[in-house]
Amino acid sequence: MIPGHATPDELVLDDPTRRLCAAITSGDLAPVRLAVIAPGGYGKSALLDLLATANGARRYRSGATGGLLLVDDAHLLCDKDFVELDAHLADESAGLVIAARPRPRPTGLTTLLGRLRGQVVLRAFDVDRTAACLGALGADPGLAAFVHCQTGGVPGLVHRLAPHLSQGQDTVPAAAIDEFRLDLDQLTADQVHALLAAEVNADATLLGGLLGVPPTVAAAHVDAARATGLLAADGSLLPLAAAVLRALVPADQRTAALGGLAELRLARTGPTGEFAAALLAASASGPAAGAVYAAAAAEAEPGFAVQLHQAAENAGHPVDEIGRAEAEARAGDLDAALRRADTLLAAGEPRAAHVAAAALAHRGQATRSAEMYRWAGAGALAAIGLAGTGRLAEAKSAMPADSAAPPTLFSTAISLAAKGILDSIGGDAGALSTVVRAAEVMEPVGRDVLLPDSPAALGAILAINTGATGIAEPLLARACTGGELLRTRHALLAAWPAMLRGESVPVPDGRQTPRDRLFAVGLAVGAARRDGDLATLRRVWDSANEAVVRHDIDLFTLLPLGEFAIAAARLGELDRFTPHLDRAWTLLAALDNPPAWTAFPRWQAFHAEITASRVPAARDHVEVLSGSTEQFPAALAEAARCWLDVLAGNVNAPRVESAARALHAVGLHWDAARLAGQAATRTADRKRMLALLDCARTLQSGAAREEAATDPTGKSRLSGRELQVAELVLAGLTYKQIGDRLFISAKTVEHHMARMRSRLGATSRTDLLTQLRDMVTPQPPQRTSPALAP
Repeated sequence: MIPGHATPDELVLDDPTRRLCAAITSGDLAPVRLAVIAPGGYGKSALLDLLATANGARRYRSGATGGLLLVDDAHLLCDKDFVELDAHLADESAGLVIAARPRPRPTGLTTLLGRLRGQVVLRAFDVDRTAACLGALGADPGLAAFVHCQTGGVPGLVHRLAPHLSQGQDTVPAAAIDEFRLDLDQLTADQVHALLAAEVNADATLLGGLLGVPPTVAAAHVDAARATGLLAADGSLLPLAAAVLRALVPADQRTAALGGLAELRLARTGPTGEFAAALLAASASGPAAGAVYAAAAAEAEPGFAVQLHQAAENAGHPVDEIGRAEAEARAGDLDAALRRADTLLAAGEPRAAHVAAAALAHRGQATRSAEMYRWAGAGALAAIGLAGTGRLAEAKSAMPADSAAPPTLFSTAISLAAKGILDSIGGDAGALSTVVRAAEVMEPVGRDVLLPDSPAALGAILAINTGATGIAEPLLARACTGGELLRTRHALLAAWPAMLRGESVPVPDGRQTPRDRLFAVGLAVGAARRDGDLATLRRVWDSANEAVVRHDIDLFTLLPLGEFAIAAARLGELDRFTPHLDRAWTLLAALDNPPAWTAFPRWQAFHAEITASRVPAARDHVEVLSGSTEQFPAALAEAARCWLDVLAGNVNAPRVESAARALHAVGLHWDAARLAGQAATRTADRKRMLALLDCARTLQSGAAREEAATDPTGKSRLSGRELQVAELVLAGLTYKQIGDRLFISAKTVEHHMARMRSRLGATSRTDLLTQLRDMVTPQPPQRTSPALAP
């Protein structure tokens, strides 16, 4: 006992157990016949020490009978002892408390336990009791979480570790490990092997194979190892015990045991990831461990796969260098992946070109990536990259023939994505649908593939550039292609429509590739500009410049480029930024200025010019927009013309309101509200000013779409999407046809119909259709895509 501190029983036994002991020692409970079964270190001896103060209590020695007998380590007794204790129980007034480990369990002990009346349960410490124990022992209670993790709260282990700790320590001291030499020496070789097997989560079958015994015998060795108190309740080795084994078991014996378990595990089928992780944590080496690492690397998540490849190499096992480079790229270590791929290419390994091409794309080097894919013969991927960098003829020639590759989901998705991008450049109205279908096809197989970009990201970019922002967000919400490498990209693109609506847009967390950095800075710039936060805009402007300089300009990076152009004008830097815009115009000109990719950059450039008060240059962009008859460019052109008129003091309120609502319909809520607001400030007619201000407030709050869906009585409302569904249902389209038209599933269409029926209180489908006919005008199926309708 430590002077001035708690007694040993207070440091080990909980309150209920100590109250039970007090009742026994006071004589309130007699005769007592209890068992105390617990692994080593749980306080059995402390409990017996406390009971030894009871009147007439005696420690059991061979031949001793009568009174209250206290028996410690009963699992080590012989048959003669059990016969004596059984005879002791013949006296109804005699008491007996037996303390034993769960294993071994002699037959005589089992028989004796059957004659007892109850069992005392000894529990491990929680973190609070660990802290109290450390404080009582003079150690730092602040180490309670560390000590509890290392010991599992086993009281005896906490006691043994505490004296060796110093404040703030987060490792097990060597002196504490040395204390376990005798414990280890007292174990049999089979029990040590059982502990080593527990360290790598090997089951009894593997242990039996290692020891050359049946699984039932191996399980008995595991039970004996568990009885030492060195295993957690789930059978895993406590961290403190693992440190003891690594330090005190001879290295050759440890390597042989873990290697034998690894060989046996390799002979099985099924995933090896969990076993490999345990081997890695145990610092296992040798050929068999290396083979496990290599096998697990092929199925592991990228970050863990990189560790496993390194571990396999350290263990002397041949490494799949292509797989290793791909894992590095998917884990976001693009530099390491490029270095390895470059070395492999120099050594004549053409497969490395796919890894290098993908890594280059994520680093923002789109031109070099496209060339690498073309050299590698990756037709559809090369076509996407070549088209994106303005080389349309080469992109078309790179497209593979339909029979060039097996029609797997992956190849089908990539081919659809490439076709959709080429169609969008060619002016095909169904291009967006093709890219969206590519994303849907890719979903089941795309999580673990290395790609320069995902069909979902390409579809979202195309949707935003064509005014179909309502498609981009759900498309990205479902996207899982590319795993961790593309997760940040999807999150950044998903925030873009919200920024265009003028909503608060925090930049998503996550590791950013150089290309992600370009979009992240674009979001920051766009949000600051819309918030009127000039200080933040100035602060991030240098980052914007750096991101643009380091990045190729291609079709898929025009969104942030346009934001940077408007910000440059706001900061008086437009002249310095113009060369970057000129590269964009050259790119688009090489593709014959496709409306799907030209309209939105021209709209952004128009705003840059009017922000810089360069009206003639702004008119040039309006002229380009006016050259297209497609819905989105036409809406932008009309809004731009209205804007110029407003700036000149010519406010036609109905025309402005119509143009603003058209902007709102294509997702440009902030621009729509700003157009109406600027017109309101420039009209002298108070009635028109109030109407325009009300329009601006409505558009900014997002209520315009709801207003369009009010029935003649003004009582019931439909959302914008429900209005689109209602129009197409009344036009006679099936749920599947509507889903194809709106890029949603037939199930979602059914859900919209159910909500409309509930909202309108319709009693039947016929009643619902009657109410819808009164509320909306059905549109013919040949109309422009509803996704682009106001």
